[in-house]
Amino acid sequence: MSKLVKKILVSIAGSEASIVTAKYAICLAKLFDAELHAIYVVDMKSLEELLRARIFVKVEEMEYEADLEEHGKRYLNCIKELAQAKGVKCHSILTKGVVHDDVVNKVKELDADLLVIGELKQLASRIDAIYDEGEQIFREAPCSVAVVKNLKAVEEMYEELK
Repeated sequence: MSKLVKKILVSIAGSEASIVTAKYAICLAKLFDAELHAIYVVDMKSLEELLRARIFVKVEEMEYEADLEEHGKRYLNCIKELAQAKGVKCHSILTKGVVHDDVVNKVKELDADLLVIGELKQLASRIDAIYDEGEQIFREAPCSVAVVKNLKAVEEMYEELK
């Protein structure tokens, strides 16, 4: 019998909650003996909007982009270490672009069987769903999507993982 889940991609947003999301993906990768990939996308669309709205000048945009890239590298390194501690190899991916496009394209490129994302935000209206990156990833992903909730339970699951 072939493995049900061979490749898992976890999308990292750069928050403490995304570390817990990654821990869930690590648990799943260990359970399924699957290949694990973590992606962090520097949100260039938002940076361009800040520049267009004149909230940033070009130099500030470039500095903030560099800061976001460093932030992403730190999170990806942390996740690699968390995975390694549980005997799981994790491949890290840092891209720059439109978050939902990059995540969905990476799912396709890797031919991932499962995408793990953090809990979706509570939306005020249906229109918000059009602009929310997490919502777009959830709807456009060409594979099954696991949405991580109950962060406390995930922490316990990760700690118990041998």
